[in-house]
Amino acid sequence: MPKYKPKDSSQSPRFVGNRTFMRLEQVRTTDDIDFAVLGVPFDTAASNRTGQRLGPQHIRDFSVLLRPYNPDMDIDIFEYCSGVDYGDINVIPGNALRTYDSIVEGLTPLLEKNVIPVIMGGDHSITLGNLRAFHKKYGKIALVHFDSHGDTWEHYYGEKYMHGTPFRRAAEEGLLDMEHSIQVGMRGPLYGPGDIEDARDLGFEVITMKEIRQIGFDEVMRRIHDRVKDRPVFVTYDIDFVDPAFAPGTGTPEVGGPTSYEALEYVRGLDGLDVVGFDLVEVLPAYDANEITAVLASAVIYEMITLVALKKRRQMEERKRLLLQFEAIKDV
Repeated sequence: MPKYKPKDSSQSPRFVGNRTFMRLEQVRTTDDIDFAVLGVPFDTAASNRTGQRLGPQHIRDFSVLLRPYNPDMDIDIFEYCSGVDYGDINVIPGNALRTYDSIVEGLTPLLEKNVIPVIMGGDHSITLGNLRAFHKKYGKIALVHFDSHGDTWEHYYGEKYMHGTPFRRAAEEGLLDMEHSIQVGMRGPLYGPGDIEDARDLGFEVITMKEIRQIGFDEVMRRIHDRVKDRPVFVTYDIDFVDPAFAPGTGTPEVGGPTSYEALEYVRGLDGLDVVGFDLVEVLPAYDANEITAVLASAVIYEMITLVALKKRRQMEERKRLLLQFEAIKDV
């Protein structure tokens, strides 16, 4: 049986105790766990609104409403998974490069034990630090990137390490398996056509929001799976991928995006990929009217954790099948 699971909110009121993600135990351990939820509260590489440093705790505060059984995927997560709230990684406000070093240092013990990190930002610049850590473990890694912006600009204000530049830097540093990486959801006003084409020139497949509406959800998911194939993949999810009617609490909102239901379906549709890590970024509490962004962000992370449980269930079923096959051979 899994060692770590949430408190039972039918036995203990949700407003009792520390506010951890989903009421998981806050334990900094790499033993007996399949996933760890952790925060990276860094926001001083944002170009517009700031306050994303408060995102991890904002998401935790609302996540206490989550329950262990996911009816849409028909699985009780903690029948198959053990997980903890790992706390936050130390960051250095105003210094992205030293923060990246801290992220690598913080994620490495988890990755060495094959624990799947589920990371809450923070602005999107933190993903470069995440990818550096994953590169140490996996080498070049595939990327599925949900966002309204490509974040492949050369610089902002002459600065190369901003929340609008991480995926250009990741490509330049050789962190990504570009032939198996894809960006989904790009939309809104740009500085020029190069803002989309630059990502394609770097090697990303790009599906804009306009194209999503033309080809439909099923075709988008088929293209994601066809692109990634069986490669280890990191999933990065900017909450501004979602229309601001459903996620107003973010730094650079863009209208014309998915609904909250569609936002969850895009994560559910990743089932079957070899997902080895996740992040969700750019939640900004100060602009989150009635906490609806926190509701959605916690639900997206819940679906990410569900993918871990589904993967674990398949592995357990395969081991059981092989064991039965072996026993049958012995009896012959």
